[in-house]
Amino acid sequence: MDHFCAGKDTPDRSESFGEELLGTLLDRAHVLPPHLIGPIVADAVGRLGGRDVSVLLQDYGQFVLSPLRGDGLVAGNPEVIDASDVGRAFLEGRPLEVPREDGVRVFLPLLDGGDQVGVMAATLDGVDDDDRRLLRRIASVVADMLVTKHNYTDLFFLSRRRQPMSVAAEIQWSLLPPLAMVMPRVSVAGILEPAYNVAGDSFDYALNGDVLHVAMIDAMGHGLSAAVMATVAIGAYRHARRISIGLPEIYSFMDRAVADQFGPDHFVTAQMMRLDTATGRLQWVNAGHPAPMLVRGHRVVRRLSGPTTLPVGFGGEEPVVSELALERGDRVLCFTDGLIEEHEIGEQPFGEEQLIDWVNRVAGTGMGTRAMTRSLSNVLKEARGGLTTDDSTLFLIEWAGPPETDHIPR
Repeated sequence: MDHFCAGKDTPDRSESFGEELLGTLLDRAHVLPPHLIGPIVADAVGRLGGRDVSVLLQDYGQFVLSPLRGDGLVAGNPEVIDASDVGRAFLEGRPLEVPREDGVRVFLPLLDGGDQVGVMAATLDGVDDDDRRLLRRIASVVADMLVTKHNYTDLFFLSRRRQPMSVAAEIQWSLLPPLAMVMPRVSVAGILEPAYNVAGDSFDYALNGDVLHVAMIDAMGHGLSAAVMATVAIGAYRHARRISIGLPEIYSFMDRAVADQFGPDHFVTAQMMRLDTATGRLQWVNAGHPAPMLVRGHRVVRRLSGPTTLPVGFGGEEPVVSELALERGDRVLCFTDGLIEEHEIGEQPFGEEQLIDWVNRVAGTGMGTRAMTRSLSNVLKEARGGLTTDDSTLFLIEWAGPPETDHIPR
């Protein structure tokens, strides 16, 4: 039956208040210069009776949420993530309403593909379900604007920066994918330290159909030379991944790229993984990298050790593919050696046993991947006495379960 003919069966195409509000925001956003985001967001929220709109972005060190400055936006002081209402909304990834003398302050996480871009805040005299629905959708549009426009402005980068950044760190941050991704079957989250001086560590991932592809690397040395080597290694990995070759062939491709560019005395430790998100089948190859840890039931139950080959660039033998069947809720923690080798002069390295102990403590709190990765990085840094003389990187993968858990958000 044709439901689009004239008459009583013709669907109502009249524009509701909510559709007009969001449609106007989207229409204006397409041609909007990045520095003018504030006025149109404030206008949209204002039509709901909202005021004092703020957009706060996570800093590179993941300690504070810094206000985006611009017309139409309230720009206060940075808010500590672990000690503020806006930080709570950020960590929990859900809206938060806080009653105040002048009304209700609403904090809405800015989510893009599960990555936490920041938080939008606004004050209303009162909040009902219609307000909540429209505010949530406005926040979704704002998150998309921040993501799509960040590639042709420095405005958002500068808002997130709390201290000077090295050239090597600039290169590494431009190389990274989003720090987190949350999907129905799988979620990932990563963090790098020292955020403003990182050089040789990096990671990459891609979700292609049912398969999650992951790589973690650690280029030898420090500073700009390590960052350049990491860039070549990640670029070679992405190219090899995109031409759909196997894990051993990916290793060989990366190995040749690093050796040809830097010669026989340079290397990159690496770990490449593939997770079938429909079945939980995990495969990996290890090229001189620390073995990941399997976290099951909120505890480390084993190291994912197995055959290794030489680091990328040293011309090692074809790596053997290791395999494991994950269970629903399993997490795999990848890390670089900077975490376990850190030590005071004359003292013992931090070591894997201490790392496992702290992973068990943090995992036992039941946090999501994004919050756990951040919390673990913070407590590990404190446990090392605040030392981060070498790059220290964490990358966490969680398999949520088989396809019956899939759903499309409405």
